[in-house]
Amino acid sequence: MEHTEHLEHTETPSDMKSQIWKTFWILLAFTVVDIVLYFVLLSTHAMWKNWVFIILGVVKAYYIVGVFMHMKFEKKALMYTIVLPMVFVIFFVALMLIEGDFTNVLRWLK
Repeated sequence: MEHTEHLEHTETPSDMKSQIWKTFWILLAFTVVDIVLYFVLLSTHAMWKNWVFIILGVVKAYYIVGVFMHMKFEKKALMYTIVLPMVFVIFFVALMLIEGDFTNVLRWLK
């Protein structure tokens, strides 16, 4: 039986500091857009408003997990083990929003 040495993941890209700052500015921009849209759409009660905030939240989560939590630099198998269940959770939340909106529309039609 051949013994292979396990190497820890300690190497980071040489431009990690610039990647962190780039991600910071991207997250800041998305957060400002998120806050502005919240106040602009404050009186609007539409399903698309929920989708806008969910999509912005998922994009921000992608950057946070990818760069700040170093998921972008991990092996693909580990990345898929963590990301795929989240895809199912997001799909489940989307289905709940669609079903809730449908139920609300039916309630107003009666």
